[in-house]
Amino acid sequence: MIQQDPNNYWEQLERLEKLIRASELKAGIIFSFHSLIIGLFADRIDYFHPFFEDNIPLIILSILWIISVLISIYYCFKCFRPRIEIKYDKNVFFFRNAANSFGDIKEFSKKLIKVCGNDKELFIQLSEQIHVESIIIDQKFKSVNKSIGYFGLSFILIILMIVFGIINF
Repeated sequence: MIQQDPNNYWEQLERLEKLIRASELKAGIIFSFHSLIIGLFADRIDYFHPFFEDNIPLIILSILWIISVLISIYYCFKCFRPRIEIKYDKNVFFFRNAANSFGDIKEFSKKLIKVCGNDKELFIQLSEQIHVESIIIDQKFKSVNKSIGYFGLSFILIILMIVFGIINF
């Protein structure tokens, strides 16, 4: 039988934590860009008003732009709060279980020592934690990718609005 090293599991969990932070950083950057662009338009709304008067195509492009921005922002927020619907047994490495499922600190400590002292149970619980974090990361990156897609669409719509506004003004 091959001896397993728990450090491999811990290193995998550390790598997954970095991926979680990376996805949230990307979502935060996208959200910041949207905030900046919306702020620029909001501050200069009076300047843009003449472009929109009786210009139905530009109004339609603007509505599409707002919708794409809102959808992109929705996926940014979804990245920060993924939902998982999987049932696991109590696990000393799940933060909610650690806080609520093992009684007081002494009972939790006993359970943690027991798990860490039994290689098979330790590896099972670490594997479950890796699985949960992998699902979370998958959902986060799906949300970030959708947010990026709608951000790209919103950028294209802004360019079209500028071009259309210049041509028709």
